[in-house]
Amino acid sequence: TLKEQEHKGSEIWLMCGQAQQRKRLESIISDHSDKPLKINWLDDALHSGFEDPYGGKIAFTDHEIFEKHQRFRLRDGLGKAQAITLKELNSLQIGDYVTHIDHGIGKFGGLQKIDVQGKEQEAIKVIYKDSDLLYVSIHSLHKISKFNSKEGNAPSVNKLGSPAWQNLKKKTKSRVKQLAYSLIKLYAKRKEAKGFSFSPDNYLQNELEAYFQYDDTPDQEKASADVKSDMESSIPMDRLICGDVGFGKTEIAIRAAFKAVNDNKQVAILVPTTILAFQHFKTFSNRLNGFPVRVEYINRSRSTKDLKVILSDLSEGKVDILIGTHKLVSKDVNFKDLGLLIIDEEQKFGVNVKDKLKTLKVNVDTLTLTATPIPRTMQFSLMAARDLSVMNTPPENRQPIDTQIIGFKEEKIRDILNYEVSRGGQAFFIHNRVENIKEIAGALQRLLPDVKIAIGHGKMKGKDLEDVLVNFMEGKYDILVSTTIVESGLDVPTANTMIINQAHRFGLSDLHQMRGRVGRSNKKAFCYLISPPVIGLPDESRKRLQALEQFSDLGSGFKIALRDLEIRGAGDLLGGEQSGFINDLGFETYQRLLSEAVHELKNEDFKEIYENQKGGLKENTIECQIDTDLELLFPDKYINFVEERLRIYRDLNSLKNESELDNFAKGLEDRFGPMPEQANDLLKSMKLKWLGNSLGLEKIILKGSKLIAHFPNSESKKPSEKIISAFLSKITENPKRFRMKQTSRLSIIVDNINSVNEAFITLQSIKNNQPILSEIT
Repeated sequence: TLKEQEHKGSEIWLMCGQAQQRKRLESIISDHSDKPLKINWLDDALHSGFEDPYGGKIAFTDHEIFEKHQRFRLRDGLGKAQAITLKELNSLQIGDYVTHIDHGIGKFGGLQKIDVQGKEQEAIKVIYKDSDLLYVSIHSLHKISKFNSKEGNAPSVNKLGSPAWQNLKKKTKSRVKQLAYSLIKLYAKRKEAKGFSFSPDNYLQNELEAYFQYDDTPDQEKASADVKSDMESSIPMDRLICGDVGFGKTEIAIRAAFKAVNDNKQVAILVPTTILAFQHFKTFSNRLNGFPVRVEYINRSRSTKDLKVILSDLSEGKVDILIGTHKLVSKDVNFKDLGLLIIDEEQKFGVNVKDKLKTLKVNVDTLTLTATPIPRTMQFSLMAARDLSVMNTPPENRQPIDTQIIGFKEEKIRDILNYEVSRGGQAFFIHNRVENIKEIAGALQRLLPDVKIAIGHGKMKGKDLEDVLVNFMEGKYDILVSTTIVESGLDVPTANTMIINQAHRFGLSDLHQMRGRVGRSNKKAFCYLISPPVIGLPDESRKRLQALEQFSDLGSGFKIALRDLEIRGAGDLLGGEQSGFINDLGFETYQRLLSEAVHELKNEDFKEIYENQKGGLKENTIECQIDTDLELLFPDKYINFVEERLRIYRDLNSLKNESELDNFAKGLEDRFGPMPEQANDLLKSMKLKWLGNSLGLEKIILKGSKLIAHFPNSESKKPSEKIISAFLSKITENPKRFRMKQTSRLSIIVDNINSVNEAFITLQSIKNNQPILSEIT
């Protein structure tokens, strides 16, 4: 069509909603045309293409060419607000237990104004044993974290100045190092192994990706690029993709599988349930329709005759992608040339299956998908035992699922289901007892005589269950009454209401997974949890239901995992070996110590492995602290809500560079108006802190018109000769104002410094070895 239009002399316009899609389209067109076509590109898309025969113009949109869903913007500004952030999880309330990395566990006492030599400053008050108080500067907020351990188990508060906390940290770190050592050793062994290097993407790969119905989210793009880079490397891949329900993990798996098949390799996809095997078979077959790929699946519903043919063809290399439950690891399944293993929801497999997997996994690229970001899987990635891609961004146009707790009232249930069916949708009714599931379906049929209802549960014959599910997916039934078999992987975009009977009997991640079966299109979805009155429920059940009701946003899987951690205790999730430490230190501090231990191991015992890797070894830099008697704060008149002020201090503390700081400043002015001088100075102090980091300083003190810069007292963190010679040349130029002092640590003292601005200009000029002139903006 494009060639014909060019021949006619038409001006061709191609509109793409996404840069990545434009790249794919350019690649496909250049692969198919012998000489370059003259095309005008537009990085935005109209609702549809058009032709203007009089003006000689023709315009095409990428979503029409590839039958994609067009992106649109929701009116109520959803989207950015859905991105999950740790600051929201850790919002502190007065009385909460907090951990200070240097001083231990205390109680959060709120923000407090303190007087420093006549100047007002703001600090965080932490109350320790015997009512000892610690005021933490707003520049040291990163040292404080909320204490997350088992709810109801109050931790013991530390005594300020006591060595107990440091001893506990040392003991934990040495034990954690032992755990991490064995895991990194495994990782190192894998890095030395030789795997298959897959070829770069070809035109077929580009075509497949261009036909994806939705636009890639930034996280999807990154995860996809990470997987491809791992596959193209000669080291066997072992990557974990962690993303919430409905965030597009299956699409990453399809692309990886197709990449493997393109290089004549076979792909094994291991799934936990019969239903999921069938669902994946449908999804993969639909996506790969029209490409030269044969997809098959094996589970208990396949006949012996079918299985025999499939396994025979598999061993001859005639089957490209095989999807299956644990049958996949049995002895009679033989691949001719296995290149990629994809494991969906690994945590649902037993030890036996995992042991068999180890033999299958030797030198084979492995991709693991999980929708339940339980901290244990996070642990492995932190310990560098596998690579991790986290997908936090919800797909465009998705809306949060409206979640409500209701009682078992027939009229209410009838109205809910009637509403869904009347708007052309379908509904799930979850009832997890096979014994009386027919009575429940009968009761619903009595309430809604004109509605088509189907029943599905795990004790049905495989073929019958498959038929029910296929018919439900194709819209032949309005309501599916089923057990929790639909929990994983069932994708029915028209099903947007779910009712869960006796919801109080389920675990939190199970409820979250089931709720993820609805709201998979751009329609408003509802999830109703039927339970007895919450007042009469046991504490844990009540908290679970309330957590699900509270976290109904997209991407709330991580929040739910953390809430689960609080309700059940971290020990249950991480195994006995580590549970004691977590309950003593709190989850955040344990993670931090673990990270430090891994960093030390990477720099000491396993240095040669990590030096050759992309990105190399990261320096474990010392954070420069700022101690001052200047007024650096957001005044009450500027931000008068205390909780908001604390949140903004935390946000400020987590910024990494100047462009982030500029955006942060614009955001503040947009919300609260022009910044007062104290707030401006506070933002400038962040630039001073970063400058201190780059100079290798441990602390900058601005008090009594003096600047005192401390270098760290550590052999491994000695200042560079270049920095020292720059300081020495300033001392030679102006000995009255600059001097150096050596005690247990090296310090530089500069007189006549009365503002953050002057401190920054002075240190900047020393760093660049220039005269002191410029102004900080």
